[in-house]
Amino acid sequence: MSPRATVSETQLLDRELWRERARAHRARLAPFVDAHLERCRRGEKHPVWDFLFTYYGLRPGQLLRWHPGFGVALAGGADEYGSARGYAVDGDSASVDTAWCARRRDFVEYLERLLAATASRPAALGCFGLHEWAMVYRARDVRHPVPLRLGPAGADAVVDAGSLRCTHYDAYRFFTSDAAPKNLLPLSRESQVDSEQPGCLHAGMDLYKWAFKLLPGAPSELVADAFDLARDARELDMRASPYDLTEHGFEPVRVETAAGRAEYVRAQSALAERAAPIRDRLLALCRTWPA
Repeated sequence: MSPRATVSETQLLDRELWRERARAHRARLAPFVDAHLERCRRGEKHPVWDFLFTYYGLRPGQLLRWHPGFGVALAGGADEYGSARGYAVDGDSASVDTAWCARRRDFVEYLERLLAATASRPAALGCFGLHEWAMVYRARDVRHPVPLRLGPAGADAVVDAGSLRCTHYDAYRFFTSDAAPKNLLPLSRESQVDSEQPGCLHAGMDLYKWAFKLLPGAPSELVADAFDLARDARELDMRASPYDLTEHGFEPVRVETAAGRAEYVRAQSALAERAAPIRDRLLALCRTWPA
């Protein structure tokens, strides 16, 4: 682990300035969040977008609420943030509590190891999104209530003809029992730091999870950037999946063909390039985390 830097000064943000940043954060994310909430009110499930709120678990209201991150005090913020988890008050200002940060130290040190190890490796781009196919391989039930584009036998044939090269444990753990032994390497939670690599679509998506798990110590602008990346990665993930999502407005990336695999790799590479600076910002946050 690299030597740990420290934040020596606290920046005081003027009330109007931080309120404007809070309004901008909410305006950026509200259209997507509001659409999700409206579907929930109608009792509608979405096979692509619900994942961002169910699997990752940050509630819509929590995503929309802005935080400055540690090392920043909000002038006049005591009323709005003084009772919020992880905050401390000094007069009429509020800032992230260093005592709260200290209690997160073990997690932050683990996250630093994971992010640094991931960033140190070359991107592997040969999985072609077959993890979703492995999740329905020889299965009686599928994960989403939408038809399989090639039917069950056709989806199985794609797995049989290909090579499962998943490097992400939280995708691998959903493989069917018949698919798991086909993966190039067995994966486990204990080996995650040793197996994660920056070309992985899910490793990029998970930057959103790691960012919000640092709230309120992480700035919400970083969380929003990671969320935007996760949203776009989720779209590619499901377009390349065995599911027929045309009725939901998603054209398939046909990874069962050479052209489709090439299309997937181009999109995967572009997402990995977007993920790299977000990973670097998270890593810098971990390395300056208050003692």
